[in-house]
Amino acid sequence: MKYLQIGPYIHGTLYIKYVNQTAMRRAIIEIEPYEAVKQAQRRLFAHIQSYEVLEVLKIDHVKGLYVDLIECQLKEGVSIQELDMIAGMKILSVISSDGDRHTCLVQGQESERARNAFTETEMDLIYTAPSYVSPERVVVSFIGSQKQVMKFAELVRDNIGRITNISLKPATYQRKDILSVLTRRQREVMIAAHESGYYDIPRRISSERLSSKVNISRPTLLEHLRKAERRIIREIMDGSS
Repeated sequence: MKYLQIGPYIHGTLYIKYVNQTAMRRAIIEIEPYEAVKQAQRRLFAHIQSYEVLEVLKIDHVKGLYVDLIECQLKEGVSIQELDMIAGMKILSVISSDGDRHTCLVQGQESERARNAFTETEMDLIYTAPSYVSPERVVVSFIGSQKQVMKFAELVRDNIGRITNISLKPATYQRKDILSVLTRRQREVMIAAHESGYYDIPRRISSERLSSKVNISRPTLLEHLRKAERRIIREIMDGSS
């Protein structure tokens, strides 16, 4: 059995030819990597605990290059200023930092083997959030037909790991899972803002007091809220179209 790297499969879902918008499904697949895959990925996670893809900003299908906005959690004692790479991706810029968590602009290169795996199996999938990668757990989500979802699941089982959970829903906005499009920190900040009355009229708490309550700076708080609001609005508008 041959094993491929986790990263390329996460981004491999971006190689799109044509997607029939009828009977589409939104899939969230949780994966426990095989031991051989964990060993192969060990060097990529020498300095970080995990990373989450927040936005895919650019993709070059021919060269296999991509630019992502990610949030990574570093291991204890590691400084982001010491790193040039995160999980095999080049750090272009550090956007913000909050303790051991850093939001970074990164550039990656897909392997030819990973690109071929998706083109040969005709994967017609649209990559979506959430996307989370750690040595022990991978979460990938995308939109595609049920047939394509099952084909992707088979590819995962053959090459990456054991599927521990599959969530399959119509590709439309559903109120109960709207917070799933946010990062962990964005969810925490937005929930705290809601519970503290930040969105009430009149507002029951200022941004200064709320930032102190959640133990982050006011600019970082406002950035988290702005990004969370933008992602939620986009999710609602995409689902209503």
